[in-house]
Amino acid sequence: MGVINEFKEFAMKGNLVDMAVGFIMGGAFATVVKSFVSDVIMPPIGLLLGGVDFSEIKYTWQPAVVENGEVVKEAVSSNVGVFLNNTISFLIVAAVVFFIIKGMNNMMKKKEEEAAEPEAPPAPTTEEVLLTEIRDLLKTR
Repeated sequence: MGVINEFKEFAMKGNLVDMAVGFIMGGAFATVVKSFVSDVIMPPIGLLLGGVDFSEIKYTWQPAVVENGEVVKEAVSSNVGVFLNNTISFLIVAAVVFFIIKGMNNMMKKKEEEAAEPEAPPAPTTEEVLLTEIRDLLKTR
């Protein structure tokens, strides 16, 4: 029974839930970035390079074997264009994460600097000043 209770305690911690939300949001973000790269960025680049569709760029190692209009053996190819799209997607995600982390680090640094600066002691009240003068006078006698 101890293991089950430990697991319940672990599963109900806020960190685990936060991590699950992070994974879900990360997956959604990756989908948006992938669409951005393939549908927005790559078409104009392909147009500039003479109408190239990057997702169709591939190196065929062995062509498909077709007999009587039926594919007997699939072609063996390296999908270079798909790899290029995925590399650009990765770079965009990495840049966004970098800037998010950089912003968070700057905010944390500002908080640490504010916490590190000690507050100046408050000015002594008139009573304290008078008592200090009386003390000093009594010391001299």
